[in-house]
Amino acid sequence: MPAHYALLKDEGLLHISGPDTLKFLQGQTTCDTRKVDAGHALPGAFCTPKGRMICDFLLAQVSADHYVLRMRNDTVALAATAFGKYIMFSKATLDGDRQDWKTVACWGENVRSALAGLKLSVPSARYAATSGEGYILIQMDDQGEQFEAYLDMQAFPQHFEALAQTMDAGEEEDWRTLQIESGIGRVEAPTSGEFLPQMLNYDVTGHVSFNKGCYTGQEIVARLHYRGKSKRRLYLARFGASVPLPAGTDLFSPGTDQANGTVVNSAAADGGHVCLVSATEAGVAAGLHLRGHDQALEIEPLPYTLPD
Repeated sequence: MPAHYALLKDEGLLHISGPDTLKFLQGQTTCDTRKVDAGHALPGAFCTPKGRMICDFLLAQVSADHYVLRMRNDTVALAATAFGKYIMFSKATLDGDRQDWKTVACWGENVRSALAGLKLSVPSARYAATSGEGYILIQMDDQGEQFEAYLDMQAFPQHFEALAQTMDAGEEEDWRTLQIESGIGRVEAPTSGEFLPQMLNYDVTGHVSFNKGCYTGQEIVARLHYRGKSKRRLYLARFGASVPLPAGTDLFSPGTDQANGTVVNSAAADGGHVCLVSATEAGVAAGLHLRGHDQALEIEPLPYTLPD
């Protein structure tokens, strides 16, 4: 009945604080920030005016008027620069350089009881949140076996020390594998500005609100939702070879020179890779390959249903 923890070096936190924080984010991001409070985190994305995502995030409240956006570490500076173009007229400030708060993953069949044993208040639903001095804890799945903790490592190092004493040390790659298998795609620096939300299934996974009102890129995202069909969707796949599969790698079908798929995220698994790819339906049907490799990616079922 294991419980594991790992410091997530590939994840970063963009801090936003001030009385206008949620109002500002409401006008810039795909999620409905009115649903965020001390007990509820929320996934979302920040788009260009053309609807292409600069970053994805999980928004959580640290304290009154202080929030964090957890995103891939290599997109924090990109997001801070893009947000900075719009925030000047709001009573809110950005800080993407803070190093005191870090992201830690906790997972396993026994993780809930392990966290409770540390005298932490443990949430009990996907994206439910609890918090106390120096920590935020968010449940990431429906089963209660995956959690993210945002910890103030400088002011309250005892939280991380307690995790290390109570749980087995895991690898960040193991956590990444779990998240890929959950079908939640992530925007990394090589793909920042490339994907519409629907290309990562964000219209299905709760990252986009279609009744919140206007936000940057909303017209493009809404038009595709109501009047069109995304040319690409996110798929879960496995690849048996051990060659690198970095985000942004193009994928091809036999006999074609034009890419019809892109690697979104990948993690090493069983001598190969488990990955998420954004691809056309025709490309998936014909088989997706890396350039120069005959072996096709093996598509697996997602844990949720895509619209027809």
